Amino acid sequence: MKVPKVTNYLEEVIANTPQDWLKLTTHRLDIYNEELAKTEFLKQFENLYKKNNSDKTSLSELPTAYDYIRLGHPLSTVLEWGIAKLNDLKAENVISFSSQTIPVMAVLRKNLFEKKDTQILYSKELPGCFDFEALKLVYGYNFDLKKVDKTEDLPEFNGSTIYISQNDDLTDLALNSKIDFHISLQGESGSVLIVNGDKNEDYISEIQHVRRRETIAMTPADCYATLKQLTGKSSTRNNSDFTTNKTKVVESVQAITATSSKVLLGSCGLSVQYGIMMGLIEEALEKYKGRKIKIIVPPNCYGGTNDQARRVAACLENVDILDLPVDGNNDMVQSTDKVLEQVAKEDAVPYIIAEIPTNPRVEVPDLEKLRDALSKVRKTESGDTAIDPVFILDQTFCPNVQFCGEDGILSTIKTISYVSGSKFPSGGRCTAGYCVANQKAENLLDNIEKHLHLCDNEATALQVEILAEQLPSMNQRIKDAYKNTREFVTFIENKLPEAKINFVSEELAKQGFTPSVFSLDLPTRGNTPEERETYKRELNHKLIKMMITQIPNESKYCVSYGQLKGCYWTIPATSTQGTTKEDDKDYIARVSVSPDLDLELHKKVFSEFVAQL
Repeated sequence: MKVPKVTNYLEEVIANTPQDWLKLTTHRLDIYNEELAKTEFLKQFENLYKKNNSDKTSLSELPTAYDYIRLGHPLSTVLEWGIAKLNDLKAENVISFSSQTIPVMAVLRKNLFEKKDTQILYSKELPGCFDFEALKLVYGYNFDLKKVDKTEDLPEFNGSTIYISQNDDLTDLALNSKIDFHISLQGESGSVLIVNGDKNEDYISEIQHVRRRETIAMTPADCYATLKQLTGKSSTRNNSDFTTNKTKVVESVQAITATSSKVLLGSCGLSVQYGIMMGLIEEALEKYKGRKIKIIVPPNCYGGTNDQARRVAACLENVDILDLPVDGNNDMVQSTDKVLEQVAKEDAVPYIIAEIPTNPRVEVPDLEKLRDALSKVRKTESGDTAIDPVFILDQTFCPNVQFCGEDGILSTIKTISYVSGSKFPSGGRCTAGYCVANQKAENLLDNIEKHLHLCDNEATALQVEILAEQLPSMNQRIKDAYKNTREFVTFIENKLPEAKINFVSEELAKQGFTPSVFSLDLPTRGNTPEERETYKRELNHKLIKMMITQIPNESKYCVSYGQLKGCYWTIPATSTQGTTKEDDKDYIARVSVSPDLDLELHKKVFSEFVAQL
């Protein structure tokens, strides 16, 4: 009876799926407990299942599964639950990916640290994205690869056995106890990984961490289609003209960035960054054999950027991380000059990742001095000319600034620019990201493209369709959102002059730096630093609670930026997805303003907040 009951319930859930489950990229933090990501949602979803309640309102009121759909979302969680129920598995042992190759790499990564042997088995010809040679040579993974006719009579193996399967019936998976990880390829939708057996459950959290850092969960649209297939219903895939849409996206990005290089499209900003990292590492292995690679990264930049860079370095003996202090009392130019001098002395390969403006304090360095520091000719200890740096610029907060153009401020430095498309490029409608290079760095894009493809992290057809629709209006939306943000900032400065606001100056705005995000450091009180910090944090939460309760249709407690409507609030400003070190977190509010909101109502609520101080 269980299979029909599960299938019937899933049919009802599909019919009553809340639109937010399909459309939102970022979810509410006021109904989210990060320590209980996925599990709190699942527990209450399971209760609805037991009561046979698939009412749309009840589904909408479930707690947030993950705060950002790249990590997972309600539909990926329901899909994993459904597959688990139908196959008598634990829901946490089923993990969906938008990528077909990353699940394999997730197991290989853990086994690299465990010094554990791995064999990868497959029966049918695998998709072209599987490049096992590069997984060994560039990623440093160790494994044996074997083609098998059948899996019934496998010999014992002292290590992990991964089986890559195609054309599975997800309602009735033929799991073999000698297979530790069953990876079911799902075509353009991605894949589903089954962690098989209690002995392998310590892999789950680390596999989930790979999904949050190096790729994305299967997208909401693809999960919805796969759920339909799970219940025996036909599903229509995205039927848009991919080639036409991609051409539109490429033309839009080239016009926005004033570049003529390839435009690479990834499933999210971190997918693009991972392609950049691994593509440049392969470049260094080919061009600078035996040299150390130094990834230089701000310790308090966006949590995903920081964590991913350190995760890459942890896997490779010839790659190290160097900190680049950029915020607060630190100057990006001085830090860059100092760290590049250090790398030059070691005759190493320098790759610098930085955000401009910085996050969360929205600071822009002196760009001419930064250019000079990056282009300075340096010497090794032996007097040879040092290797030039590659500047990897995350310009998510100012995608309209033409750093990489022929006349751009960084035109003389090898510069690769990338942007998270979940922000202004799509207006928050999808997670896809893109990257371009200036003329000095465009030859690096071939290797980056190779690794985007190897990781199966290229943008989906629906993501490309959304970017094609939204990119043409991006620069105007940036202007309108900046206008609202400047007005709101000015109002706060006049209403609460004791507050410290981090936002670009009018002078920088005239140079084109017109972000629509600012950080707000509220005034505090107390006799000790601990008391003042506690009071400030409580005040932050009070402000946000007032905003989201009095303006529920516009103000939202969530992590994002560049949205089409409303105002987003989050604290701490650099906590994104939880892996920034506690000492590097900034417990100030980050406020993201859109081109379309009731600004006067936001001013009114803020005035009420000030009146209560």
